[in-house]
Order: sequence, then structure tokens, then C-alpha cells
Amino acid sequence: MSLPDTASPDEILTILARDARTSTDTIATLTGRSVAEVRAAIADYERRGIIKHYKTIIDWEKAGIEKVFAFIDVKVLPAREVGFDAVAERIYRYPEVHSVWLVSGGSDLRVVVEGEHMREVGRFIAEKLSTLEGVTGTDTHFLLRRYKEDQDLFVDAEEDQRLVVTP
Repeated sequence: MSLPDTASPDEILTILARDARTSTDTIATLTGRSVAEVRAAIADYERRGIIKHYKTIIDWEKAGIEKVFAFIDVKVLPAREVGFDAVAERIYRYPEVHSVWLVSGGSDLRVVVEGEHMREVGRFIAEKLSTLEGVTGTDTHFLLRRYKEDQDLFVDAEEDQRLVVTP
């Protein structure tokens, strides 16, 4: 599929990353492509695994649902010939785990875990994560307040209380 000279190859991905519900008609208008080209590009991105999944960002606090999130920095002893991949795979298979990233800095992996309460997350770390072969240490940070995630604000803008002044 050839792209118009005015469209960069990742425009569709950028639009969908911002709002996965954007219609193909709107994307076509924004990119200067035909609806058929947009549909074909999206189908190709999905087939090749470039688009992994469509998701909704939920403000659980506003929904009245208690959730605890922890960011766990994990130090790992890499295994011969597989490096960090074997430990990362064992970690990401747990249903409590949202994300696992190989990172630079003082730790090797950053893991995001969800639970209904801090005890549940603590139990996961103590009984499952820290006991894995290859894990040499953890450093846990609990999410206290979410301000912005995936470009979405989680704080309500305050209404402007200034008086209107006209000449």
C-alpha cells in the first residue's frame, strides 16, 4: 500500500493511540487518505501485530472501585543465553501483573502490579515475585494519586473564578 506524500506512515497509529474509537471516516479526513486505505492500513497493522489491542482508560477512583497499583523495580540475575527474558516471562504470566519492562538504571525490570488492597500486592511480592529464581531484590512504590496516564488527565480542571471584565 502506498501512502500519499503528505501522510507519514504512523499518522493512523498516532490517531488511534490517542483515541481508539476514532472512526475510519475521521482518520481518512485527518490524513487525506481514502476510507478504504485507512481500513486496509488498520487491518494490516492488526495482522502484523503492530496494533496489539484496543483499550479504555478508566478512572477507577471516580467509578468508586478500589484498586491498588504498585511499581516494583526488580533486580535480576540474568540467565545464560536468555538474559532477562526467562525471568520476565515468568513474571508477566501472573494475572496480577499489568506490565513488565526491561529498564536501565539501578534495577533491571519494572513491574506494574494490581491488587484490591496493599496486603494482596504485598503477598504477591513476598510469596511469588521475590521467590522466583533469578530475582535478587525488589523495590516497591505504591501509586498514591494518578494525575496523567497515556496522555489523559485524571484531575478535573478547576473552574475559572475570575470576574469577567469588559471595556
